[in-house]
Amino acid sequence: MVRTPPTSEAPPAALVRMRMVATGLLLVMAVLFLVARAQVGIHPAWGFVRAFAEAAMVGGLADWFAVTALFRHPLGLPIPHTAIVPRNKDRIGDTLALFLRDNFLVSRVVARRMRGLDIAGAAGRWLANPPGGGGRIRAGASRLMVEMMQAFGPDRLGGMVKATIAQKLRSTEVAPILGQVLTAAIADQRHKPLLDGAIRWSAGLLRANDHLIRAMVHDRGGALLRWTGLDETVANKLIDGLDRLLSDMADDPDHPLRLKAEEGLTRLAHDLQHDPQMRERVEVAKAQLIDNPAMQRWIDGLWEQARARMLRIARDPEAAMAGKLGDMLRQFGTTLQTDARLATTINRFVRRAVVGTAADYGDGIVRLVSETVRGWDSRTITRRLENAVGRDLQYIRVNGTLVGGLVGLTIHAIDLSL
Repeated sequence: MVRTPPTSEAPPAALVRMRMVATGLLLVMAVLFLVARAQVGIHPAWGFVRAFAEAAMVGGLADWFAVTALFRHPLGLPIPHTAIVPRNKDRIGDTLALFLRDNFLVSRVVARRMRGLDIAGAAGRWLANPPGGGGRIRAGASRLMVEMMQAFGPDRLGGMVKATIAQKLRSTEVAPILGQVLTAAIADQRHKPLLDGAIRWSAGLLRANDHLIRAMVHDRGGALLRWTGLDETVANKLIDGLDRLLSDMADDPDHPLRLKAEEGLTRLAHDLQHDPQMRERVEVAKAQLIDNPAMQRWIDGLWEQARARMLRIARDPEAAMAGKLGDMLRQFGTTLQTDARLATTINRFVRRAVVGTAADYGDGIVRLVSETVRGWDSRTITRRLENAVGRDLQYIRVNGTLVGGLVGLTIHAIDLSL
């Protein structure tokens, strides 16, 4: 297994600030204890200060030890039951994978949780009126999405996405679909602009390459035609005739050649839907196209573009709702709230897709999570977890210092009263 090399991820600025606050508060309590100890004989109030500072130091040190022991050995000493996260990273990955499997990726569990959920309505409300401001939950979700996509990498997650796309393409018979699309286009006269464009393209191609026709006539016309100069005349007549033919086809909707082309399109639409040989040829061509390295590179490029765009949106959610894209998303959100039929269709599709994905790829996703965490080195998983929750853990240190001081102050007051 290729292990993820350690990265140079710096801790977030908020974590650094809270760590400095917690450590600074502990140092303040130490200084306050020394000052109060020296002044305790001057006035009884210093006894309260000393009791508060002494208990605060004990509470702060205890919580510092507990927080530090999660991620490393305090002061580098190999104390038992410290450096919990790096020592148990494989078990953490397996536990996380089992949690996902048992609570999210079992088909019946997914179906039960999805039943009654109005995914379309929730998405419509969010898109139509996106919440303003960053918010800790929104920012945390963005960071989590970025971490997951970067951790899985383009090869692991991308391989699953590309395999799914290829499988769907292979299992879908495209010939009847193409035939139905072409039939609908012909019925609505939408094929005529395509014919017009083909005729204009052919006329432009003829004008741009008339020298090739002249050269062909010159080379194949024989010595007599070249000697008399009739080869040039023949070439001009041929080019003028082809150009006039294309002009007539462009101007006359009932031109015989246009009617022949439309008849051919109609026959092709019928064969795509009903001719077994035509459908088999299309399937063979589709399989060859999917297996073509150029097609694989195109799918790779699509996935990389989609992944890069999702990363940009995850890093900056506000940017996704700006400009024309934001207007389109808000309009779509309004439609989701007002069109009950569309919302029902989307909800049904999402439920079936999620349940089907859990059934088909649940075990693969569980293995992916477990193997990804196992592939991280101890420093990487320690750094990522500490960056994710370290700021809140520093609040524990601050609270431990203050609560310890209050407990010491209370005990000192009780002692004096007794």
